[in-house]
Amino acid sequence: MSFKFTRSTLAATLLLSAAAPAMAQLAEDEIIVTGSPLTRSVDEAITGVSVLSGEELQDRLAGNIGETLKTEPGVSSTFFGAGASRPIIRGQGGDRVRVLTNGIGSIDASSASPDHAVAAEPAQAERIEVLRGASLLRYGSSGSGGIVNVIDGRIPEEMPDGVEAYVRIGASSVDNGREGAASIDYGIGSNLVLHLDGTYRETDDYRIPGFAESARLRALEEEEEHDEDEDHDEDEHDHEEEEEEEQFGRLDNSSTKSTSLTGGLSYVGDRGFIGFAVHKFDSDYGIPGGHDHGHGHEDEDHDEDEDHDEEEHGEEEEEETVSIGLDQTRIDVNGAVEFDGFIQRLQFFGGYADYEHTEFEGDEVGTVFANEGFEGRLEAIQAEKNGWSAAHGVQYRERDFSAIGEEAFVPPTTTKQIGLYTFHEKEIGDFHLEGAARFENTKQKNSATRENLNFDLFSLSAGGDVHLTDAVRLGGTVFRTERAPTTEELYSNGPHLATSQFELGDNTLDKETATGVELAFRHKEDGHFITVNGFYTDYSDYIFEVATGEEEDELPVYQFTGDDATFKGFEVQAGMNIAEFGNWTVKADSLAEYVRAKTDSGNLPRIPPLSVLTGLEAETDRFRLRAELDYAAKQNKITEFEIPTDDYALVNLFASWRAPVDAQNVRLSLSVLNLLDDDARQHTSFLKDEVPLPGRNVRFSVSADF
Repeated sequence: MSFKFTRSTLAATLLLSAAAPAMAQLAEDEIIVTGSPLTRSVDEAITGVSVLSGEELQDRLAGNIGETLKTEPGVSSTFFGAGASRPIIRGQGGDRVRVLTNGIGSIDASSASPDHAVAAEPAQAERIEVLRGASLLRYGSSGSGGIVNVIDGRIPEEMPDGVEAYVRIGASSVDNGREGAASIDYGIGSNLVLHLDGTYRETDDYRIPGFAESARLRALEEEEEHDEDEDHDEDEHDHEEEEEEEQFGRLDNSSTKSTSLTGGLSYVGDRGFIGFAVHKFDSDYGIPGGHDHGHGHEDEDHDEDEDHDEEEHGEEEEEETVSIGLDQTRIDVNGAVEFDGFIQRLQFFGGYADYEHTEFEGDEVGTVFANEGFEGRLEAIQAEKNGWSAAHGVQYRERDFSAIGEEAFVPPTTTKQIGLYTFHEKEIGDFHLEGAARFENTKQKNSATRENLNFDLFSLSAGGDVHLTDAVRLGGTVFRTERAPTTEELYSNGPHLATSQFELGDNTLDKETATGVELAFRHKEDGHFITVNGFYTDYSDYIFEVATGEEEDELPVYQFTGDDATFKGFEVQAGMNIAEFGNWTVKADSLAEYVRAKTDSGNLPRIPPLSVLTGLEAETDRFRLRAELDYAAKQNKITEFEIPTDDYALVNLFASWRAPVDAQNVRLSLSVLNLLDDDARQHTSFLKDEVPLPGRNVRFSVSADF
């Protein structure tokens, strides 16, 4: 047994024994604005919902949305280094998880590839809502796996009390990180509100506990090298060891830099509001993991001349460095008006974005991804009558996507989508019933071949819950949803070097159909609660990539195909107060989550393993202290070409101090992440065996509300 495993096991035993009956706190009185147009609180939601806000959001805040949310129930991340990380919900990622900003899609290229960052800034978020399950009925089939909504208040809906401002500065040790964020809402007269915000973040290459490559990958590489040439000379072997040592202790090409600026203006009246905002987001980040866009040619050169000098090799390595420059300009419009008649409220959400993403190979432009898109949604909410509430809406989306350059594995495409949906709720005594339906038409056009594909999609969901006692609720949802294949799944045909695959689409793919059920049990009383969510989804023609065993351009060929699949699993949350000492209240909490996913032909790739997050927390009016363990089990339920992932246990510590209210709500925060400096790798990442999670990281921040 290794020393690392012994330390992790000891830490797990101590924290699990202390916090076995508990779980992460939920802000259960908060109103959910995502999901149904008929707003409900977290405590009233039937299916899995979580809200990250307040101090918990500040503690979890990371440079991207995936890492910010990955400790939420059912959520993991793609983790493609510090610059790009997208949420994965219950094993689903890519186009099946929609990331929204204030209810409108991020309008970027993040779902096309895991090395593409999401154009959303968590540092400006007031709250982030995560919906698991059949939440697509309001937002479209591309949210079939779940919804993440970043709510940042860039379009004010209410008049501020004078001037309201927020500022935060922070620093981190593992990457010499420095960041700042500020926002202000200023009332102009009695009806206008001006909103301004901005963020800045910069990090260097981050430190890692050991080698960048995992022990499993290094062992496989040594075995392959030995099989290929048992007689390779000692000098070349020494050179390889020196090259490997360069990736020890610090992850090359993992630095990041991002900025954002937003300006918004709203008119707020007695019966509603209307406003707009302009947002500019820029991000520059390296792609770690040694991606070489000339790898095949380099191997040929190596075979022709094994004695090439180290200086020449170093020049090639420098040319292979890949970085990304991301730029998005976005305009949002939002408004609502209240009525006294049958229609109680009419609301509109709209967003347009011009997005460009340039991949650099050294100083040279490699590939340019562009995405110009618009999304709009109009909703009418009925007045409640005899316990019946309803809402109806129409949604339109348009996307023009192109990729030009060496990694242009997808031709220029246009996607148009229109959807009609309706939500209904009925209260009958202790029973609460819900039903929803959506019709959607999606058109995909290949601009290169002029091929047009048309998909008609129909989705239904129904559910309800009952209060068995004042403290116990039981609920459930059944659903049948349909999703159209994406342009990447239909038309890919080329090398995708970020994932080291040659990808082939299939324009004969049919729509994907999911039939499922989710059950929820909740027990909540003063001082403790427990929530259990279980889910089972059966897919017909589930679309995913399968390795063909062939090679093209020195890369393994992966073919998009459809097969029947099942996803099943659970999330269990619990929390309780365990002691009081003077002004101190001590709490314990735990979260356990698991998902099992496979098709008729075998396991699906990059499915997260069983994970547990558990901790102890003590707080007063001014102080908050927390110690937690983040544990992920070994994942050996893998596909043919995957490498198993070892388990890990990370110990994290948090401390914060809040000043009195008359001191402008100042908060000082100090945290230590990965206290034991353990090597941890996320199985959900394409780069898990080349890019570990950061090592020990001390973070400090100061924030204030005015």
